[in-house]
Amino acid sequence: MLSRLKSPLIATAALALIAAMPAQAQERPGEGQSITMARPSWDTGWFQTEVFSQLLRELGYDVSEPMTLDNPAFYQSVGYGDVTMWVDGYFPGHSTYSNFYEQGAEVVGMVAPRGSIEGYLVDKPTAERLGITSVEDFKRDEVKEAFDRDGDGRADLVACPPGWACEMVLEHHLDAYDLRDHVNPIKAGYAAAMADAVAAHGAGEPVFFYTWTPNWTVNELVPGEDVVWIEVPEVDLPENLMHLADTATSSGIEGCVNDPCRLGFPSNDIVSVVNSAFLEENPAIRAFLEAAEVPAAEMSAQNAKMNAGDTDIAAHAAAWIADNRATVDGWLKQARAAAR
Repeated sequence: MLSRLKSPLIATAALALIAAMPAQAQERPGEGQSITMARPSWDTGWFQTEVFSQLLRELGYDVSEPMTLDNPAFYQSVGYGDVTMWVDGYFPGHSTYSNFYEQGAEVVGMVAPRGSIEGYLVDKPTAERLGITSVEDFKRDEVKEAFDRDGDGRADLVACPPGWACEMVLEHHLDAYDLRDHVNPIKAGYAAAMADAVAAHGAGEPVFFYTWTPNWTVNELVPGEDVVWIEVPEVDLPENLMHLADTATSSGIEGCVNDPCRLGFPSNDIVSVVNSAFLEENPAIRAFLEAAEVPAAEMSAQNAKMNAGDTDIAAHAAAWIADNRATVDGWLKQARAAAR
């Protein structure tokens, strides 16, 4: 009698398991798929990398711990498929690497629309005292003297480290605006150099630096309160970027000496860059990346936490996801729908 009862029970359980399998597949369309995630050498982009990684794991993907790569290494690797993706493309600025990736990878979605502006800043008290509104003012003796910390007769500028995309533009500016004899670019160890600039500002000393957003620097030295964005005399970019000249002047820049503000660097959208073959096999990834965004202001706020010593990026990302649960669930829903 007992053996006859087992068969219907087993059959019912089997049917229930089979019925549950499509639902499981829909909830976790990435099951069995691996993603080799990359992140940039600048740590201000690591927060969104962790946010996206955690959410992709919710879709079932096996996401690696991120590989930290410089721009050229990443764009070459993603084109070949050695890495799958990152969420730290700065475009149009990174279009200079198109020869590395365009045959095997592509830009997808918009992590932060117009999420990155770049330019030169000066502490507000010195800018007002000496009437500094442009890099052209650094040809004046009294301005150079105010910012000359090493005694070489030139103003010290916290600049871009070698290999960063901004270095090419900044180096071009030094020649285009005839600043070589007037400005000394400090390129080694951006984070350490900026920490030194923050300390100098706290001590009432003049500071002159390049930065971009999102970045902890604009939380520590707030444009319009502590520092001001200054302009370039005219937009002059490397030849391969001159078609972006219109984007180097922007309106509504908080803390700029003028509006519109001639920053001299193209403004960038922060985007995802993904291996094309992987995208073709994983429509859920494309749908997710086309939906997902992290506001640049929230990236900067997290960067400030790291700069203050709270370096638990995974916890920061988990907290952000929890605070924005309804929104991220919408992104995941779109990804799951695309996989059906």
